[in-house]
Amino acid sequence: MSDERITLPVAEARSLATEACLSAGASHLTAKSLVDATLSAIEVGRDELGFPHFLDYLQSLREGRIDGGASPRIVHRLPALIHADANRGIAQLGFDLVYDDLVDRARTFGVAIFTQRNSYTAGELGYYVRRLALDGLVSLAVANSPAMVAATPGAKAVYGTNPLAFGTPMSGSERPLVIDQSSSATAFVNIVRAASEGRSIPEGWATDENGEVTLDPHKALRGVLLAFGGPRGANIALMVEVLAAGLSGASWSLDAPDFRSGAECPGTGLTIVTLSPNAIGEDFGARLAEQVRRLEQLGVYIPGQKVSLSAKNGGGFITLDARILAAIRSYI
Repeated sequence: MSDERITLPVAEARSLATEACLSAGASHLTAKSLVDATLSAIEVGRDELGFPHFLDYLQSLREGRIDGGASPRIVHRLPALIHADANRGIAQLGFDLVYDDLVDRARTFGVAIFTQRNSYTAGELGYYVRRLALDGLVSLAVANSPAMVAATPGAKAVYGTNPLAFGTPMSGSERPLVIDQSSSATAFVNIVRAASEGRSIPEGWATDENGEVTLDPHKALRGVLLAFGGPRGANIALMVEVLAAGLSGASWSLDAPDFRSGAECPGTGLTIVTLSPNAIGEDFGARLAEQVRRLEQLGVYIPGQKVSLSAKNGGGFITLDARILAAIRSYI
């Protein structure tokens, strides 16, 4: 059964995931936000941040790290600044509740900022900027997470994987340009995936519990991840920490409880800066599309995520590991 894959209609997968959320203690609003984000990750090929990570949310709902009934408290501190306290809920719900307002303010003022504290970890960060790009906005998102990344080999974990994501629309394309990467050498979910599949990991991803660089993902899970590029990656992690946790008032990564054990919410932060390119000039999208074509002709890889419109509208199919499907069904 370990290699068995199951194909489901998207509508059936959505219904199953929603039922699992509700059974684990989520409100209908929380369930919808979480399932929407999960399916969005799958639709753009980020399977590792789809249903495998969805199980972390279900377990955390059941064990109390996520308050499934949380109602975010939203404050408009300035015309272009929205601040939210997630009240120990999921990060996606606060974003969903302010989304239309955030877009309107970005279009009105040219720039708008959303910052949120006291949530569970943010999930696939590309989800936030991808949505904004599809509405014609440029955005930068940063989020912190519990400490699991050392600045140098052999050192203590001081940062989360602290990802950052950038998204922008491109004229004449349904594919927004999306850059979504962690400040660690790899995302934590990739270590978990390698361990479950019995694969080794590349050198430089992580150290074991003794601080030695390891290729064994099981030892890496007992150790710490490493920042990409040494001090340069650590600098990015610190920048993300300042913007995500410092600005929002969230827990610093060093103070954030584990997102996979215990009963405390990590209480981490998320900050999104949104820009309206049309506020400066209506030729932005065309200029960017032309520049991307030039780069591609020169052999440059351009990141991007093609959105599956059929899946977005409830059509299409998804394929997932039978073990993951069985684990989701166990919550119902």
